[in-house]
Amino acid sequence: MQVLAPQLRQSLEILQAPMQELHALITKELEVNPTLDLVEPEMERVEVEPDRDENFEDVTDREFEEEFEQLARLDDDSRDSFRRNEIIQRPSSDDESLRRFMMESITTEPSLQEHLMEQVHMSDFDAFECQLAEMIIGSLDQDGYLSTSLEDLADSIGASVYRLDEVLGVIQEFDPVGIASRNLRECLLCQLNRLGKRGHLSYQIVDEYLRELGGHKYPEIARRLGVEVPEVKAAAAYIATLNPRPGRQFTEDASVYVLPEVIVTRSNGAWKIKTDDQRLPRLRISKHYRELMKDPGTSKEVKRYIRDKVKAGSVLMKSIGQRQSTICRIAEELVRVQEPFLEHGVSKLKPLTMSEVADKLGIHETTVSRASSGKYMQTPQGVFELKYFFTPGYKGEDGESVSNKSIKEAIRSLVAGEDPAKPLSDQAMVKALTEQGFQVARRTIAKYRDELKILPSHLRKNT
Repeated sequence: MQVLAPQLRQSLEILQAPMQELHALITKELEVNPTLDLVEPEMERVEVEPDRDENFEDVTDREFEEEFEQLARLDDDSRDSFRRNEIIQRPSSDDESLRRFMMESITTEPSLQEHLMEQVHMSDFDAFECQLAEMIIGSLDQDGYLSTSLEDLADSIGASVYRLDEVLGVIQEFDPVGIASRNLRECLLCQLNRLGKRGHLSYQIVDEYLRELGGHKYPEIARRLGVEVPEVKAAAAYIATLNPRPGRQFTEDASVYVLPEVIVTRSNGAWKIKTDDQRLPRLRISKHYRELMKDPGTSKEVKRYIRDKVKAGSVLMKSIGQRQSTICRIAEELVRVQEPFLEHGVSKLKPLTMSEVADKLGIHETTVSRASSGKYMQTPQGVFELKYFFTPGYKGEDGESVSNKSIKEAIRSLVAGEDPAKPLSDQAMVKALTEQGFQVARRTIAKYRDELKILPSHLRKNT
């Protein structure tokens, strides 16, 4: 298995981390790196700049000192950049109070994605399979289900469905049991299989009669299986002890805050993009350790320790800057492609894959995936995760490409407006969507209806 260098792993973690997790990563680094200080805005405004031209007195290790000066200069430049941003938009006292509250509210419990990625790193996946696993894990909903089809994921990353399915099979063996299932049946069967119940009555009921089980139709299940009703009831009681939402244990006790990191507004007929850098913790190299480096009485061992810590801090600062730059570049490309969505809503969302954006920006699609996961963009149409804008599509009647999210929204609207006494069948939806200019097969309607958790027409009927 390929092992990432610690600095590269940290850079990838920072790129992938949403703003709240980024705070936690920075807090962790501050605890182990004494050469870094967290700068409060009022401290930064009155801080006196160090003399950058001052030479070190210890000339026996000139390379060492010059390297430190370069790192310190990076710190100065970083703070200059933050000051320029402050001039443009200085945070209000309310904003600062919210920032401190969010910083102090961060919990250190691992998220579901972090928990699963730890298991990925301990698996026998090769480098490419790790990328596929990360894509799958990043697509799980809060219940731990894979709500995106493998076909759509394959289109997004340029992999085969077969390879994705192989990786998914391994992830479904991870803890918690039942994770990454595509529906309730698969989730429960996975748990029963792990409990050694394959071939038992409970397994057969879930496999073949889950819908009847949900309707408590015990006599019908007993008749079809040729068993007694008490046996079915006992099996149902056992099935009820399983966990239908394996991902919830990582989210149910924590409040989820969505903080848009990108804000899109329209000014003078043009779309403007701004990243919310004000919520970023501001770091500097400690003045105390700078003075120690310049003190001729400081031993080489201490200076070497300081150098190592400053280098680690500088990697952190550069990684944060690269994170912001990457998110901004991706957001700019999304806004360029999805301008019709910004003006008219989801019906005008265009098909777009991560590989297309990656090619346009000259980066790898896994970089796009990491930078888009858990990052939100505030638009005139609402707040959306960046991943929302990546979606395969179909050719419309007019030859224009149409996003599958647009089709899903059309299905949702059809169901919302249907007669409850005469709900639309999948074939009727095909006809209705054709009239709207969408050329979609009935099986595609059925697939999207399942993903939207919309029941078949005979189960929606309300007489």
